[in-house]
Amino acid sequence: MSTLSRDGLAPYAQVKQHLKDRLVAGEWAAGELMPSEAELVALFGVSRMTVNRALKELQADGLVDRVQGVGTFAAQLHKVSATLTLRDVHDEIAARGHEHTARVLMQRAEPATDAVATALGLVAGTPVFHSRIVHLENGVPLQLEDRHVNPAVAPDYLSQDFERITPTHYLFEHTALWRARYSIESAAASAADAKALNILRDDPCLVVVRRTWTRDAAITQARLIHPGSRYQLEGSFTP
Repeated sequence: MSTLSRDGLAPYAQVKQHLKDRLVAGEWAAGELMPSEAELVALFGVSRMTVNRALKELQADGLVDRVQGVGTFAAQLHKVSATLTLRDVHDEIAARGHEHTARVLMQRAEPATDAVATALGLVAGTPVFHSRIVHLENGVPLQLEDRHVNPAVAPDYLSQDFERITPTHYLFEHTALWRARYSIESAAASAADAKALNILRDDPCLVVVRRTWTRDAAITQARLIHPGSRYQLEGSFTP
């Protein structure tokens, strides 16, 4: 059994990093079948849910391909790649040894606007789920999550208590994530966003827009708004 000992990382993140290290090292050739979920559960001594989440994130990063009923295969790795990990804000804050809390501002069904419908591949006016949640680090607002969800993919979304579990965590566990796309922009805080984040209107913010899909349909679009003075986006690549 492999020992998970990466301090500060959740078990799924540790499993993911172990597998990523082995993939990058070339332990599995592109297209080669990797160990099954059951084998990975036994190898790492964790739950099947933990292994499944680690594999979902590796798939979102383009490192593996998963075929239902067949297994997980190593993907073709490019010489240089730039990726952003689908990381839960709760885990990000916990990794710094800090406390995460959340405050739900809105959680409801509403007709999709033209922009939301386009993002989710729906017809304008189709009912969608909309939530606005402030995530706090040690009591200080770090992120305003403005999220729209496709009800066909996550029908129980509105019944969740998002002050106890994050939407990202819930959607990881209850949808078949296939791919994700990010865009990053700077924006001045609107009056509503400034109030939620306890900053001044027009203060600079870093906005990450993230969309995710199953094989067949869009899952969600989330606008993750961060006060520019409180958040730093980091990434890395290995040539």
